[in-house]
Amino acid sequence: MNSLYRKLAFTNMRNNRQFYVPYLLTGILSTMMFYSMRAMQGNDGLDNVRGSAQLKSILTLGLVVIGIFVCILLFYTNSFIMKRRKKELGVYNILGMEKKHIARVLFWETLTTFVLSVGGGLALGIAFNKLLTMLLYRMTGLSESIPFYISGWGCMQTVELFGLIYLATLFYNFMQVKLANPMELLRSGNAGEREPKTKLFLAVSGTACLAAGYYIAITTVEIMKVLMLFLVAVLLVIAGTYALFTAGSIAFLKLLRSNKNYYYQTKHFTSVSGMIYRMKQNAVGLANICILSTMVLVMISTTVSMYVGVADEIETNYEGDVVVSVYYDGVPDEKTREAVFDEVKSSVRENGRIITGTMGTVSISTAVVREENEIFVLQNEALQLSEMGMAAILTKNDYETLEETTLPELGQDEVVVASSFVYGKDSIIFLGKEYQVAENLELSNADAVYGSLIPGGVMYLVVSDEEVLADIYGKMAANYEQNPEAGGCSVVYEMAVDIDGTPKEKKDCAQNVRERIHGFEDSGAAGFLNVTRYGVGVSSKQEGYEDFLILNGSFFFLGLFLGLMFLMVTVLIIYYKQISEGYEDKERFAIMEKVGMSRKEVKAAIASQIRAVFFLPFGMAAIHLAAAFPMLNRLLAMLNLYNKSLFALCLLATLLVFGVIYFIVFKVTSKTYYRIVGEQF
Repeated sequence: MNSLYRKLAFTNMRNNRQFYVPYLLTGILSTMMFYSMRAMQGNDGLDNVRGSAQLKSILTLGLVVIGIFVCILLFYTNSFIMKRRKKELGVYNILGMEKKHIARVLFWETLTTFVLSVGGGLALGIAFNKLLTMLLYRMTGLSESIPFYISGWGCMQTVELFGLIYLATLFYNFMQVKLANPMELLRSGNAGEREPKTKLFLAVSGTACLAAGYYIAITTVEIMKVLMLFLVAVLLVIAGTYALFTAGSIAFLKLLRSNKNYYYQTKHFTSVSGMIYRMKQNAVGLANICILSTMVLVMISTTVSMYVGVADEIETNYEGDVVVSVYYDGVPDEKTREAVFDEVKSSVRENGRIITGTMGTVSISTAVVREENEIFVLQNEALQLSEMGMAAILTKNDYETLEETTLPELGQDEVVVASSFVYGKDSIIFLGKEYQVAENLELSNADAVYGSLIPGGVMYLVVSDEEVLADIYGKMAANYEQNPEAGGCSVVYEMAVDIDGTPKEKKDCAQNVRERIHGFEDSGAAGFLNVTRYGVGVSSKQEGYEDFLILNGSFFFLGLFLGLMFLMVTVLIIYYKQISEGYEDKERFAIMEKVGMSRKEVKAAIASQIRAVFFLPFGMAAIHLAAAFPMLNRLLAMLNLYNKSLFALCLLATLLVFGVIYFIVFKVTSKTYYRIVGEQF
């Protein structure tokens, strides 16, 4: 008896191959992607590479996201197939098969699908895992050897996850059969359509949600608010998208219909009336396509920007190949700074490298609160994140060196204010002393972008000389002594040197400098006296480049991986939407011709509706992306990418490439539509 059910199951799958082939391919690709990500995430070889903790955390995040979307994707596909097969199951029931017999047929169909999908997916995952791992290593700059291996845990967890998913879909199918009435199943494809109602409240609510989401994305500037409101903006846009596609589109079409001069024209009459019913049936699917397309565009454009912008991020964050920062309890004199420089030179020389450029600055940095023309050092007991800003105090000579500019001569009571905002005042009061502002400058580099993310902005106070700098530090130190809860303060001497050599030689040299400097710090040698608890730090541009490349490269890899998955979901939804419309339009063609429309008019009307419905989600996704640009740009700035032009270029390129892919998908899936419609088109 079981052989009969098996044969029926195989016959059903073969006869419904236009539904089952995409379902099987989706299952195979989903299995391959989940296994591959799990195998890479559990690869013990990653434990021995630089940045392994970050890399594994990102892969774990990708594993969770893939697992969630695999469940949604397979459930969506299965429910679509069951919806299209209701009439077939009704015929079985009418011909004498009991529901338990139909359930056995469904069991064999699901089991066959599970075996083919998981078996094929694991085979592909195992075969291509090394290639994908090599791609990950290439993107992150890692050069370790990659042995071929099969992840036992990966296989087991993949089988468990997909086993549960297919078991759940089987239970869903059983319930569909159990609860269905045979006659209702038979008539499921012939039920008459009613004109959709105008849900004005939902349309207005959707517009309001979308406007609110756009407003948050465009106007939110401060770091904490961006982090807190990003998810809110996303949820508002998603809710607004669903509402506008389901209710707003129909309300708009009915508004066009109420305009008699527009509506009662041959091409408009057919298109508008047809679109009303199309939007009723396809609104949710179109909203899904729009949201998934937006996710693909956002994910790919941001991760590509981060990956391409690694060099830009490094140049922004490092003034030289080796940067030495020493924190003093007072302004270091020339002799102290020379002692530090001598140690750095000796260390570089011992490593066989030559210094090609140097730069040194002395500064004080502190968190502040600004009120009108007075700034106060931030106290912990009065910490106000909504008002906090950052201030750096340095001498005229050091600022000119740092910014490669020339400032006017300054007196003891004069300062130059360079800020990320327009200060525009003639004087400024700091620590109770009033200084005349000789010149107001507006920052235009990365500090300006960073300052725009902080409520109080970023401000440089440029003083005349080190005597004034020492006086300010003395007042700050006294202030901290009176308020121990506020922490401490230091003067930092930062020396950056450029050296010759290959990246590896520069990295080794930086390590040599680090060991030597820390050795002198511990011994209290000349140049390292009066060092505060913040101590000494030595950073390497090459090490920074490797860290940024690992972080951004792994995000880029994850972005491509998840982008491919979201694209697969989008293509699947589009494909099944074309099948649905094909069966529905086949009947419409006949009706439209019977009421007197010519073949040419019918063809033009249907084709225009298909194009409008198909490209509406893409156009809406492009609008979402444009509105999200300011907030995404600020999020990238938090990750040290301040180059807005680079992000805009990557976003535009991603949109163009995705548009080409979207058009190709349209042309390919349209063939299925035309095949179903047949000779009537």
